[in-house]
Amino acid sequence: MQNDKEYVDRAVEQFRTLLEQQIAREDKMKMGSDATDFSQKQTITIGVIPGDGIGPVIVREAKKILNILLKAEIESGSIVLKDIDGLTIENRLACGKSVPEEVLDAIKSCDVLLKGPTETPKGGTMESANVTLRRELDLYSNVRPVSLPEGGIDWTFFRENTEGEYVLGSRGVEIPGKLAMDFKVTTDSGTRRIARAAFEFARNNGKKHVSIVTKANIMKKTDGKFSEICHEVAEDYPEITVEDYYIDIMTAKLINNNERSRFKVFVLPNLYGDIITDEAAQIQGGVGTAGSANTGDKYAMFEAVHGTAPQLIRDGLGDYANPLSIIKASEMLLRHIGYTDQADTLAAAIGNVGNTDGMKAEEIADRIIEMI
Repeated sequence: MQNDKEYVDRAVEQFRTLLEQQIAREDKMKMGSDATDFSQKQTITIGVIPGDGIGPVIVREAKKILNILLKAEIESGSIVLKDIDGLTIENRLACGKSVPEEVLDAIKSCDVLLKGPTETPKGGTMESANVTLRRELDLYSNVRPVSLPEGGIDWTFFRENTEGEYVLGSRGVEIPGKLAMDFKVTTDSGTRRIARAAFEFARNNGKKHVSIVTKANIMKKTDGKFSEICHEVAEDYPEITVEDYYIDIMTAKLINNNERSRFKVFVLPNLYGDIITDEAAQIQGGVGTAGSANTGDKYAMFEAVHGTAPQLIRDGLGDYANPLSIIKASEMLLRHIGYTDQADTLAAAIGNVGNTDGMKAEEIADRIIEMI
């Protein structure tokens, strides 16, 4: 049986390796990369990934809508919808990889992805498929809009997508019977590019308020760095008001009817963004109503905010999964690749869909199709 010193020695060596890998990653980010110009591409390939649980149900309906909105482009060959199989929990467990190599190769042959939710095993060392894809495709910006006009809510969250607690979430250390430790990573380049994305969005869309959300009073190195660099970037946007908030008080302010309408754009580290955008989606009408964009310089992935809803599947109610989240993500995808008219048409239909309680996914999609 290993003694404590042996565990510590192994952990120190592991930590050295992790540090070297993260330094190399930061050095690569500093070099930057050219953004894809979709207006110059002869063919745009959209990869369609069903996922797990309710994923195949809701993705089927979103794909049906895309086929209608992009009918002319698909027929001319300027748009290709490419089905990508194999990103299922069964195949990932069988291969022992969060994203099997052949699936990753197929994904990298696409320009953008429409992805259903994927299941992450509890425990063990296999990381989330989303975490792997965000790292492999360098999808550093997770953008989640939330709108509730009658409540004065028009929020856009910019969640850093490749760092924080998630980047090394499956690579912590443990001394059995005594303790376990995980790691949190904040790089200068990673923070600067998500801050730039948030402030550029604010400027380009006439938003005059950006909230930096951290727990910098406790996580002084990582969150402290995040806040500091965001403020450095903010100096280039003097017309925008910038405020710092701690994540705990911000979760309270989002449900304060007297304050929440003044917030517009948020920029925040990975874990906090994951949590608070679910709260925001619930305020909008539930996580089933919220879409999400994961964007980088070359690739982009669009998905629902929610997970696989295993309870619906266990209860035999998968066909009643609400597809509005992935349909909203489809609207975001259309905007990203420059098809603004189709995106506006879809957004109007989503806004007029009305009460969907008790409806099947197919029935909700058909109601939208009647309006486009």
